[in-house]
Amino acid sequence: MNNTERDLRLEMLNSLLTTPHRRLEQVAEIHKLIVELDPIFYGHLAVWYQRNGDVRDHKEVFVAHLLTSDVAEHRSAGFVMLQEFPPYQVARVVDFMKQHRNKLPRSARTAVTRYLKVRESNPALFDRAALRGRKAMKHLYASLHIKPNERANAILFRDAPPVGSLAAVLKQLANAPTAAEQARLIVEFNIPYTIAVGAIKQLTPVVLVALINNMTPQEVINSLKSLKARGAMDHPEVKALIDAKLEAAAKGDPFGIGKAARVSAYKAQVAADAVELDAETIARLESVTNEQVKRRGSIDRPTALLVDKSGSMDQAIELGKRLAALISGITQADLFVYAFDTIPYPVTAQGKELTDWERAFQLVKAGGGTSVGCAIEVMRRKRQVVDQIILVTDEGENTAPYFAEAYKTYCRELSVLPNVVIVRVGNYCSYVETQLKQQQAPIETFTFAGDYYSLPNLVPLLTRRSRLELLMEILELPLPARKDQ
Repeated sequence: MNNTERDLRLEMLNSLLTTPHRRLEQVAEIHKLIVELDPIFYGHLAVWYQRNGDVRDHKEVFVAHLLTSDVAEHRSAGFVMLQEFPPYQVARVVDFMKQHRNKLPRSARTAVTRYLKVRESNPALFDRAALRGRKAMKHLYASLHIKPNERANAILFRDAPPVGSLAAVLKQLANAPTAAEQARLIVEFNIPYTIAVGAIKQLTPVVLVALINNMTPQEVINSLKSLKARGAMDHPEVKALIDAKLEAAAKGDPFGIGKAARVSAYKAQVAADAVELDAETIARLESVTNEQVKRRGSIDRPTALLVDKSGSMDQAIELGKRLAALISGITQADLFVYAFDTIPYPVTAQGKELTDWERAFQLVKAGGGTSVGCAIEVMRRKRQVVDQIILVTDEGENTAPYFAEAYKTYCRELSVLPNVVIVRVGNYCSYVETQLKQQQAPIETFTFAGDYYSLPNLVPLLTRRSRLELLMEILELPLPARKDQ
């Protein structure tokens, strides 16, 4: 494995810490490079990320590249993985192939045709897909010139849904004379919240209860702002139902009946930040985040988190709080946290929740010069032995002790060789990384682009002994294959 390939693999993992927010071109180039230069790794990484990743944009780009790959195994895997997407993501994959790959192979067209025909053959599945992704479904049929069957055509294109279809029920819902009738239709036909709110002019508590009962915990989290705006938090019975869904989310239980569900770990925290909620609800959302992150694995080796608080490093401090909460919840060994400028400040929390770390960091303010090595120098003197160091910084240092020299002394005196993970923020440089590489220290670098959705993607690296262990885990995942080949 040469240096170029190693850097590309690391850059690919690094890119997973960015959330393009529907601007897929921002991550397209690194996907294109690695699928060309290391197609074996790319295929397995695509499967691994489909199972473990949070960012939908990356999942779509992975599948688009697999479907347009020259490797038959890639196209087969992409075919299978596409079938798992909701309609809007399938449409985005198709558009990405056309706009950024400049091709739509026959196998990709066949994959989309299979996707649509499977749903046509199952009216309940089709109705659900058409209700949630009507625009995307129409786009797929029209843009690929796929002829819908008579029922699909009536629902999507002629706006004449047959009796008993969900589209027809939605028209009944819009015209229902009472809240009780609206609630009955919602429960009987399991009408999604996002669809119902567009059809019903006023959501009464009775209707809200019916809708929330039908929602998954993830849907409740995603819709908290909308629910609050419609008065859901003001009614005790409705609020209690929301609380129950959040408790189910923390347990990974979609309906409180013991079935495992995938809940996006940091969407709960982002929801808490975006909506003005009561303290109890915020605590529940933090619990969801912590419990879901724990399912990603645990850190079983002593760890240090060193947070740059020098001038203009407000973003590093904010990120440090969140990383501390993320890490402390899954660390089974010692965790040492320091904020530093030209001297280190030990930071300790009374608990493991984000609110606990907010309080612990509340007096930490950005300012002063930068000695990235001062914290590890104090750790050496206190003989605080760790196996990995997470460094949140822009890598600019102007005061001794400098990190690389302090690290070398730490390793020599304590007989350890900790892995260093640099999480870059702001207008960063590569000074610390370069100095460490010159002494052949084990180092990873990640660039944080300001989006907290992506933080759980750090967990797989922090819970493995080395990058090699993570890479081997990825490579051991088999690619799915079409059963009809």
